[in-house]
Amino acid sequence: MNILIAGDGEVGFHLAKMLSGDNHNITIVDPNQELLKMIESHSDLLSITGDSTSVGVLERANVHKADLVIAVVHDEKTNILTCILSKKLGAKKTICRVNNLEYLEEKNLELFREMGIDELVCPERIAANEIIHLFDQAAATEVVDFSNDKLSLFLIRLEENAKVIGRSLMDIARSYPDLPFRAVAIHRNSHTIIPKGCDQFEVGDLAYVICKREGIPYMLELSGKSKVDIKNVMIIGGGRIGRKTARLLEKKLNLKLIEIDKNRCINLTDSLSNTLVINGDARDVDLLDDEGIRSMDAFVAVTNNSETNILTCMLARKMGVKKVIALVENVDYIDLAQRFGVDTVINKKLITASYIVRFTMDADVTFIRCLNGIDAEAIELIAKPNSPITKQPIKKLNFPKGAIIGGIVRGEESFIATGDFQIQENDNVVVFSLPESLHKVNRLFKSYGFSNLLKG
Repeated sequence: MNILIAGDGEVGFHLAKMLSGDNHNITIVDPNQELLKMIESHSDLLSITGDSTSVGVLERANVHKADLVIAVVHDEKTNILTCILSKKLGAKKTICRVNNLEYLEEKNLELFREMGIDELVCPERIAANEIIHLFDQAAATEVVDFSNDKLSLFLIRLEENAKVIGRSLMDIARSYPDLPFRAVAIHRNSHTIIPKGCDQFEVGDLAYVICKREGIPYMLELSGKSKVDIKNVMIIGGGRIGRKTARLLEKKLNLKLIEIDKNRCINLTDSLSNTLVINGDARDVDLLDDEGIRSMDAFVAVTNNSETNILTCMLARKMGVKKVIALVENVDYIDLAQRFGVDTVINKKLITASYIVRFTMDADVTFIRCLNGIDAEAIELIAKPNSPITKQPIKKLNFPKGAIIGGIVRGEESFIATGDFQIQENDNVVVFSLPESLHKVNRLFKSYGFSNLLKG
């Protein structure tokens, strides 16, 4: 696939890095010459310095040959114009990053499609929705749902009280033969392991577990977790994510929102009806104490400063808050934040990438999620007729080493993957994959008709 990425910083760079290993021809347009030099030194991408709204720059980038144009500049107007021009100049499909939630209303989506913009993505809205969802399963560090919650991927931090500590997957399977969940990865000391039967769980491991809905209470019990009820929440930062989160939560929970900018506080007070808005600096320990941080069940830090978000979450954890969530825009800080006890990290770059990457795959991908803190994806794919994945039981598939099948949804039923399970066409299959294995997984789910077989 010929892909043109218009960016002005780390989002474009991160997307280019993710997609470069999948045999795509990628061109990146960015006004920052120094950043492009860094990109060129780490990859084989074609880079062009310039403004993506320039017809001349787009023509130099061969936009007429582009199968996909991705515009992820910080300025949404630039992205909109880039996509419109690209479509007029011959690009087949365009994806546009926007900030204005009004654009995502159904009546406006058709308007954008008529202008030549096929897909809109708003990282701030997705981030806010993720925060809301995490409150439903507050004992987990991260939760990803598949096929209308028929299967879920949980990230669980294993403490000393977890019943699985020191036990291997094989041992656990012998003791509990009908477990409605399966560990698909272990993140330990900044490394991700696709576990085998002999691998043991250790204190401090981050365990990724595929679970059926009815197995959630049992999975939490074995991992030493208990259900956390969220009633009182403190939000730090009144930007787009903080505002959207408060708006979605304020009718259900008791909210306090702290914002340092006085004018923004006035606007927040006008737009939020059941949230107590406080003008102040969240780095002020006395302020947090005065506002009752010790009585909070959850603490959400979504300012524009990653360091502030991490530090205030660490402070909240020290003061006894059960659930802390931080917006961390520097990808390099994510692992550090998790080591210091930040329950959940939200990253807009990864959110944006998760939405976009599925449009570059040949297989029928219904959902893909770039996971926080590790270089891996959780994917839901549909097994197409005549695809290799349907030809043999799982244990005989020669599945890529850096990937693992976690579960299968067939109609209204869900199954945890076992070696003897036979995947059928139209099954929804949940896969955990490291980046280097993603293109191999993609091939297993592609449909190979008679003409393809003759060519092969």
